[in-house]
Amino acid sequence: MDPVTISEEVSSNVEAGRMFKALIIDAQNLIPKLMPQAIKNIQLLQGDGGPGSIQELTIVEGSETKQLKHRIDAIDKENLTFSYSVIEGDNKVESVSHDLKFEPIAEGGFKSKSVTKFYPKQGVEIKEEDIKASKEESLAVFKVVEAYLVANPQAYA
Repeated sequence: MDPVTISEEVSSNVEAGRMFKALIIDAQNLIPKLMPQAIKNIQLLQGDGGPGSIQELTIVEGSETKQLKHRIDAIDKENLTFSYSVIEGDNKVESVSHDLKFEPIAEGGFKSKSVTKFYPKQGVEIKEEDIKASKEESLAVFKVVEAYLVANPQAYA
């Protein structure tokens, strides 16, 4: 079955490298602290945090999904790019691939460009509300981390 693909672009006044460090490199420590109402913990199950590593996200009680496993496909700290795949835990998809790029902009801050591909399970239709919910979840995490970095200008400098 063909994937459902969405592209997004988000801008921020935060320096690109700081956001990359906080949102990507230190996500397992920072996200559960900033969003305890959503993410219970993120732990590294396999690898060293580089390509091929597997992370498990434990979602708080009351959510439809209890755990997700991510595989880190690529990470480039110099060019601020990151690719990962959800490989387990979603009832509607076989996998989800995410490609992110943080591009510094001349005025300061950055643009984040992402491409997400949902590979649905056989016989499952990815609906517009599923895509909307995924976008909203991603944006919520982004905004929480952005607010933390604005409030803590020395963090991840």
